[in-house]
Amino acid sequence: MIGYQRGLSLLDGWLPWAVQAVVVLLLLVVLVPLVPWSESRRRPVRRPLVRLGLVVVLGVAGAFAAWWAFAGSGLASDPAPALLWVWVGLTVAAVVAVVVAWGPSRWWRRALSVLVVPLALVCVALVLNQWVGYVTTVQEGWGEVTAGAFPDQVDATALPAMVGTPRPTGAVVSVAIPDTASGFPHRDEDVWLPPAWFAPGPRPALPAIMMIGGEFNTPGDWIRVGNAVQIADAYAAAHGGVAPVLVFADAGGTFNNDTECVDGPRGNAASHLTRDVIPFVEQTYGVSRDPRAWGVVGWSMGGTCAVDLAVMHPDLIDSFDDIAGDAGPEVGTKQQTIDRLYGGNAAAWAAYDPATVLSAHAPYADTAGRFDDSSDAGGGFGGYGHRPPGAGAGRPPGQRPPGQRPSGGFGGQAANPGIGGRGGGGATGQELPEARALCAQAQTRAIACTVETQPGRHSWQFASTAFSDVLPWMSARVEAPGTPARVT
Repeated sequence: MIGYQRGLSLLDGWLPWAVQAVVVLLLLVVLVPLVPWSESRRRPVRRPLVRLGLVVVLGVAGAFAAWWAFAGSGLASDPAPALLWVWVGLTVAAVVAVVVAWGPSRWWRRALSVLVVPLALVCVALVLNQWVGYVTTVQEGWGEVTAGAFPDQVDATALPAMVGTPRPTGAVVSVAIPDTASGFPHRDEDVWLPPAWFAPGPRPALPAIMMIGGEFNTPGDWIRVGNAVQIADAYAAAHGGVAPVLVFADAGGTFNNDTECVDGPRGNAASHLTRDVIPFVEQTYGVSRDPRAWGVVGWSMGGTCAVDLAVMHPDLIDSFDDIAGDAGPEVGTKQQTIDRLYGGNAAAWAAYDPATVLSAHAPYADTAGRFDDSSDAGGGFGGYGHRPPGAGAGRPPGQRPPGQRPSGGFGGQAANPGIGGRGGGGATGQELPEARALCAQAQTRAIACTVETQPGRHSWQFASTAFSDVLPWMSARVEAPGTPARVT
């Protein structure tokens, strides 16, 4: 369904700006009684000015407080646009206006003042969405809200009757994978089956690619926002209907649970992916049990997961693509990560840290991978706070500076769970140098890898382009197990 994301754009075009302009106009109408010209009505100027001053001062203070809290929280390494803080301030001003403009306003203006508050919040959401690129069109957003069907989606019970009938596209089924091995509470996950799965005759043991999104996610984000099904359909159409099965796994369990794909207090996410998801897909859909026929693609937090799964479980996964991930599972400084992700267990941190795992591992037999990162200054984050050239030089490949990440503070970039898929937060522009260091270390362990760059911000649109680029390479790898471990 090529037109799945067609419609009124929420990222650019006239709609977001028109909504914001209308809300600004409505807010000005609410504030009319507070301007000094009320003196012409023989009313003192002082009282309206005091009220207007309260609206302005508290609005500015609200915007500044929100910016301060954000800067110190490390919710994202991408600097938020100034317009976001403008709308936070206008929202606070709208709330204040409900109170201070109530007295001198007519009934319809009072009602309008109440209406402006949720409308201002809508504008905050619009600007936030423009920043992270989470929902691209009105239609797509409606599909998210109403849990609308994915492109190619069919009911799982209909699959047996569909086998033997040629299909021009694949099919998506939602599945409830048992958490028998992990005990990890999770949402329904999704599987895309290529046209070859439905072909008449004996079914081949198809390869599979596990797809992992970022933090603040649903398992279907790769489908709705990342265009993964459209990309896979196009690939299959160009290869006689043959393509890997795509498995859209749930690494978080809930929308804002940053597990970093490890086992710990936030849930046994790693065990779910390796001990629940892979066996279920192999048994249910006849996917190859050869680890060389399995790959993993992840964006942001999911990119970190992809590397981790590949270096920790070469017996299960042979190929990986890390799209704008961190150097390792991170939700703060090293000590904060140990405390938050592992309940204070430093040995667990080491067990899941890719650089540490690589340093102690024997040469890998066949593993290969790719890192996709932004070529823009600051890693696609507007050039704020990026590491200057040469910073960090002199450290061994894969080794990170003490403390991992700055702890935050006024105007700084701290490290915590991220926005729009951001897994580890931290200083901007770190993904590319960290990817290069980690790839260099992986090569010392006979892992064939490369670092690819493209322009773009830390957004789903960047992830979608990267997946489109990497799918032919990874498909060739997993469809022909045993081919030399190389990256082209």
